[in-house]
Amino acid sequence: MILTADHLSFSYHKTPVLRDVSFSLSQGQVLCVLGPNGVGKSTLFRCILGLQKGFGGQAALDGADVRQLSPRELARRIAYIPQFSAPVFRYTVLDTVLMGTTAQLNLLSSPGEAQERAALAALDRLGIAHLKDRTAETLSGGERQLVLIARAMAQNTPLLVMDEPTASLDYGNAIRVMEIVRSLASDGYGIMLSTHDPDQVLRSATHALILSDGCVRSFGPPETAVTAEVLSQVYGTPIQIASLPVGGTLQQVCVPAGQTHIPNTERKFAWT
Repeated sequence: MILTADHLSFSYHKTPVLRDVSFSLSQGQVLCVLGPNGVGKSTLFRCILGLQKGFGGQAALDGADVRQLSPRELARRIAYIPQFSAPVFRYTVLDTVLMGTTAQLNLLSSPGEAQERAALAALDRLGIAHLKDRTAETLSGGERQLVLIARAMAQNTPLLVMDEPTASLDYGNAIRVMEIVRSLASDGYGIMLSTHDPDQVLRSATHALILSDGCVRSFGPPETAVTAEVLSQVYGTPIQIASLPVGGTLQQVCVPAGQTHIPNTERKFAWT
């Protein structure tokens, strides 16, 4: 399955939000969308998910325009994981994940044994099967985010779209979620996610899409798309990229320009 955007543009009340956006995402890839607030990341997601149909250009799944696909057809090809989902009803974790299987059923059918096995397998894959009988309001933010990912996995689609999956998580849970993202890509999922953290892009992405004023500022592998020059221009502040030796390899990190060391450490940085 390949997701493509070809010269995609969108305006709200004649105010341009997205301009001539083009990119592609294949299974096994992690595409991180990076950019300041208000550059159109959420609008881009709404377009490719078929929720916003009045756009110019094209967004397609294996060549099929998303505007021509029914909600059920879209749900069989691409799953959405929101940034935050406030519990309204006291559904258990297992029931919540089972909701992801409905796109695979007939209109009047209910989830059966096969769907329950799929839901339990997704929970087990993420290491949270022990939470299956808990209700959402009893979970931590990190646990709730993993439940949303499990629900998307149970939907059994080749592509996952995540809206800032680590935005409300503490540092440890954010690391764990991004480790799961990389693992799912290794399993063959194509993953598109938005983030405000360029370090996540450098660590976890196979491809980066950097937006500025609704336009693509840079697209490609992180080593070529995420540069100090591009980040400085997009965020309006001097940024440098440092190479930090970690476990025998060099890990790139972003720091404010002029910062040449981190206090209380003897590690030396090579600026790129």
